[in-house]
Amino acid sequence: MHVGNLVPLLALRRFQLLGHHPIAVAGGATGSIGDPSGKTQERQLLTKEILDRNIASVKVQLAKLLDFETKQNPARLVDNASWTQNISFLDFLRDIGKHFSVNQMVAKESVRARMEDRETGISYTEFSYMLLQAFDFMVLARDQNCELQIGGSDQWGNITAGIDLCRKKLGKTVFGLTLPLITNADGTKFGKTEAGAIWLDSKRTSVYRFYQFWINTDDRDVIRYLKFFTFLSKEKIEELAEKHSGNPSAREAHKALAKAATDLIHGVNATAEAIKTSQAFFTGSVAELPPQSIVDARQELPGPITDPTMLPLNKPLVEVVVFSGLAPSKGQAKRDIESGGIYINDKQEKDPNRVITSADYLLDQHLILRKGKKNYAMISGSAPIPTNPNEFPPSSLD
Repeated sequence: MHVGNLVPLLALRRFQLLGHHPIAVAGGATGSIGDPSGKTQERQLLTKEILDRNIASVKVQLAKLLDFETKQNPARLVDNASWTQNISFLDFLRDIGKHFSVNQMVAKESVRARMEDRETGISYTEFSYMLLQAFDFMVLARDQNCELQIGGSDQWGNITAGIDLCRKKLGKTVFGLTLPLITNADGTKFGKTEAGAIWLDSKRTSVYRFYQFWINTDDRDVIRYLKFFTFLSKEKIEELAEKHSGNPSAREAHKALAKAATDLIHGVNATAEAIKTSQAFFTGSVAELPPQSIVDARQELPGPITDPTMLPLNKPLVEVVVFSGLAPSKGQAKRDIESGGIYINDKQEKDPNRVITSADYLLDQHLILRKGKKNYAMISGSAPIPTNPNEFPPSSLD
């Protein structure tokens, strides 16, 4: 899961805190089909092995947001494959399909938009997704007395289809609640960066980078995001809003947002390490960082990644600065060094001919260079953290 999944998940948490029983639906069945909502092309079909692995990971991540152990109103994670896999195609058409008209399904905005695209169109597989999600709602209403389905605003058509099915098949009145799809103040999609998605799993997005994502929130968005993504009180958010309005450069609202969001997903200890790393780059003490923080910083800092055997060793600093990308030419690099503007692991160096040796590399493979106060670059002998894909993969969580 990525930060784009947080809004409905935090809504489940809010309901649980108020005494309700949240049910998270893992898409062991629907995940193998793919929802056309909000998509211009058909989603990649997932294998059963990938779905099973995703669902196992989702449970671990959900446990950070929902309480599965409380005796009062425990959260539940269910897999819609458990009630779908043994139903035959003919039975599904007879029992569920007969309650939907093609006219009704085509009228849904997500379906109509795809049908109007002559090149892409919509497959029958995706067209049937609405029936599967409606069936999920009916089963949960029948078997677990589920009364409310929550989803993003792009799920409105699928949710209302489920409401209709519950009324027709069960004679029950159930409800739907949609939440707005979050966009940044500049109109871009929330949760996306140039490097790709911001994942909740620290193996895919380091805690440091996760923290930095929130710290770098646009000034125009920070108060809004405090309301969406934290459980701070109304009074505290209003206090932060007042401070932000009076002195935005202090970034108190940003720090509160980053800490609260990172605490929630990764815990207070991991947040403390991320804050320490962030402060190290601000104050100039990166050489004192613990090993994992140096590895995590690789995601944030520009600079070349090369084969360990190809690291620039026994080379003059002037060449290494150019290699790092901090200067466009040796001439500029020499001027920057001689003027005192270049730092090796935050130690100022004024000799352009100073030779870089293996002793300069942190953990034997990372060299951190700085130009001026904040312009960092890192030369690394390997890529310790995989590059994130540019697009969100199909989710296994409905």
